[in-house]
Amino acid sequence: MSYLTQKTIKEQVSFEGVALHSGKNVSVNIKPAIPNHGIVFKRIDLKKDNLVYPNFMNVTNTSLNTTIENEFGAKVSTVEHLMGALFGLGIDNALIEIDNEEVPILDGSAKEFIKKILSCGFEISNQPIKIVKINKKVEFFDGERFITIEPSTLSLNIDFELKYKNKVIGNQRNKVKVYEDDLTDIYNSRTFCLYEDIELIKKNGLAKGGSLNNAIVVKDDEILNKNGLRNEKEFVNHKILDCIGDLYTSGFRIIASVKCSQGGHYLTNQLLRKTFKDEKNYSILEIKERNLPHTLINKKVEYSDKGRFISIEPS
Repeated sequence: MSYLTQKTIKEQVSFEGVALHSGKNVSVNIKPAIPNHGIVFKRIDLKKDNLVYPNFMNVTNTSLNTTIENEFGAKVSTVEHLMGALFGLGIDNALIEIDNEEVPILDGSAKEFIKKILSCGFEISNQPIKIVKINKKVEFFDGERFITIEPSTLSLNIDFELKYKNKVIGNQRNKVKVYEDDLTDIYNSRTFCLYEDIELIKKNGLAKGGSLNNAIVVKDDEILNKNGLRNEKEFVNHKILDCIGDLYTSGFRIIASVKCSQGGHYLTNQLLRKTFKDEKNYSILEIKERNLPHTLINKKVEYSDKGRFISIEPS
């Protein structure tokens, strides 16, 4: 398998489930796409003007999810987990057909997306990949919260920290190298909330499809989910998953170091807007074998789940 050229999936992959915020049942079909197509959502419940591009400039809501919208008002919300899965697996091109305006939450993580896409396999083209290379440090602050992006020689590094007064969540921090590390814990980590926030969230018309089957709920010093956490840093790992998905609204994979404290969808989107506002901050490179970062050449895509293991190695 070559990592020098663009890839899509071999065949259609389908998902069905409840949407976290609308509570509606939604079906999604991810279809193969030709090189340079990019990732494109298509609202098949709409007869026209139904293509929605997951670009940071098309993000119209960042409250508890990332929502993208086209010029005609067609929306697709809660795209971040699916986008994180596509980024992590190096999928450059795909048509995502969806029959409502919100991606199903499934189990609250990217786990099911990853498993099905890996089982389907990839179709490799002869077209070179493109990457965004960050040239200058860019910062965005929101009170005590902040996010920064700066140059990295070879990889995408994410350093993320949470600070919660709740003792169960507390202060958590994790660092990952997206193109080198085993991201299983990142993919498997679920969205979460505090029990005392649920009433307000629902008053705002959100989380109609939320349950202990698709979110971690923390009440005082207790996790209400029967089986507890999937990994010891599941809270911050989920935030890293969100961050990866939101970074993919740049259009390409990124070579950079990202550091974030107490951030989320809003901070990541504002960082991208600020970064791409000045062409001195970045370069978009078409990658050939002679200048491809070794981490993208050598990466082995792998995923483990309850003893089952899938591994796809470069060749």
